[in-house]
Amino acid sequence: MKFKPLYDRVLVERLETESKTAGGIIIPDTAKEKPVEGLVVAVGNGVKSEKGELVSLQVKPGDKILFGKWSGSEMKLDGKDYLVMKESDIMGIFE
Repeated sequence: MKFKPLYDRVLVERLETESKTAGGIIIPDTAKEKPVEGLVVAVGNGVKSEKGELVSLQVKPGDKILFGKWSGSEMKLDGKDYLVMKESDIMGIFE
């Protein structure tokens, strides 16, 4: 894959959620909501501050993140679905 996000943008791969409830009920694909957890694949260089200094991003490739349901723009690269979003759309990093 040859894609590098610009500035404060992040390339994210959605992580699939369980298709079964705790009670063992299987949830069909049509009833599932879009996952809000993802894996950071690539990040941009950062943004410039008011002083003109480059401020790097807090997320890095490999981080598991939580983001808003409607965050980012969907795109397809090498046959896989990804999201491109600004770092500010990310709510947190799982540790």
